Amino acid sequence: MKKDDGKQDGSGLSRREFMKLGGLAATVPMVVGPTVLTVAGEDVALYGPGKAPVTLTVNGTAVHLEVEPRVTLLDALRENLDLTGAKRVCDRGTCGSCTVLLDGRPVYACSVLAIDMQGRQITTVEGISTEQELTALQKAIVENDGQQCGFCTPGFVVSATAMLAQNKSPNDEDIRRHMSGNLCRCGTYKGLRGAIQQMAGGRSASGKGA
Repeated sequence: MKKDDGKQDGSGLSRREFMKLGGLAATVPMVVGPTVLTVAGEDVALYGPGKAPVTLTVNGTAVHLEVEPRVTLLDALRENLDLTGAKRVCDRGTCGSCTVLLDGRPVYACSVLAIDMQGRQITTVEGISTEQELTALQKAIVENDGQQCGFCTPGFVVSATAMLAQNKSPNDEDIRRHMSGNLCRCGTYKGLRGAIQQMAGGRSASGKGA
């Protein structure tokens, strides 16, 4: 009787070796460039399902990542770059705790894909201040007792920074409208509004007019 050694004719590999190699390939993520598809005379890059090379400009520095196309900007910042100022709270684009600046405009980092942010200027709360020195706005928030648990604070700082860059003297309605996308479960809205009013010259930390 012919001995069955498990080898396929002409393959040089046993069935067991072939299955081992197949299982190894399935567990090792592949990083590949995009497939280019021409649609209506225009080349369109298609990524996935594996990891793809991505270059982001974060706080003025170009960083190179390898992420799946489904990865959000929030996940890329927190998991790949260890920038944890943007917080994951609702993870559905309603609370504003993950707010970052995209070309100077506030956006929810949980609601945009990292791969789509290439070529854009991304600024996180870490790029607004440093561990050694708070900004004047952050100091005003402290002076006005505008934080409790602190989870929402980075998002408020980023959103308020963007507002004050566009409007240095916002009135109460301007503040309410612009900051409406940031929620505080601790209810420190009075202190947060007071900090922004202080920055706008509306009143001091004690609540008196400037």
